[in-house]
Amino acid sequence: MKNADIRALSLEELNQQVKTEKASGQTLRFAHAISPLENPIRLKQSRKNVARLLTELTRRENEQANNTAN
Repeated sequence: MKNADIRALSLEELNQQVKTEKASGQTLRFAHAISPLENPIRLKQSRKNVARLLTELTRRENEQANNTAN
C-alpha cells in the first residue's frame, strides 16, 4: 500500500486496515514458523504497511490536537 493510498483513507478505514494488516502479518508469521514461506519478504512488507498506517493515524491525531489547541 502506497502512502498516497493511505492518505486517501478515512479514519475508520485506517483503523480497519491496521487490524487487517496485523492479522495478516500474524498469519504469515505462523505460516512461516511451520514451513518457510515462498516469499519471506512479505513479512517485511506487512510490518512496513502496519507502520505506515500507524504513522498516518498518529499524524492525524496530532493534527487534530493542534487544531483544537488553536
